[in-house]
Amino acid sequence: MDKKTKSWILNGLFVVLLALLIWPTSRTYFQQGLMKIGLFSPKLSSPSADNAATAPGEAPVLAPAISFRDPEGKVVQLSDLKGKVVFINFWATWCPPCIAEMPSIEALYKKFEDNQDIVFLIVEIEANAEKAQQFMSSKNLSLPIYFPESEISEAYLSGSIPTTVIIDKTGAIASRNEGMADYSSQEVSDYISELIHK
Repeated sequence: MDKKTKSWILNGLFVVLLALLIWPTSRTYFQQGLMKIGLFSPKLSSPSADNAATAPGEAPVLAPAISFRDPEGKVVQLSDLKGKVVFINFWATWCPPCIAEMPSIEALYKKFEDNQDIVFLIVEIEANAEKAQQFMSSKNLSLPIYFPESEISEAYLSGSIPTTVIIDKTGAIASRNEGMADYSSQEVSDYISELIHK
């Protein structure tokens, strides 16, 4: 590689890094691009036993009791949703990885929004209803927003957002994923469908 080509490559990388630092939304686009090429696929198997789910070959452990509140104040208990698959995403409006994965969650939600056997709980952890609704509106998202109504067990959220937990129809944690992931893939849809038809 000659010096001129090397210089162009280094200058290009510098411009990309500068854009990521100066222009906040560029980080989101960059993260979404990485998700689309398959670098951030969610883990769809049960997490390890110390994450409050089942280890291979063990009986499923039921998800701890938890409740959420919608923007109108209606409280939803997880126990009331037994018999349904429950997709819970913990996020915040200020979290760039949360923002980056939202369109993929919207795509998954749209695939299943008419299915009565799955419930989506998009839980804004700061419980700022106005800010969360403004965010959803500004991003043209139709995801159902909820807020924590009870303490959140570490089985769900151990401090890192975004975190997504999928609970099966028996009320056991089927999957738990910390960090940004692409939920719009066929693999995720197939996994959800499999849980629905169990």
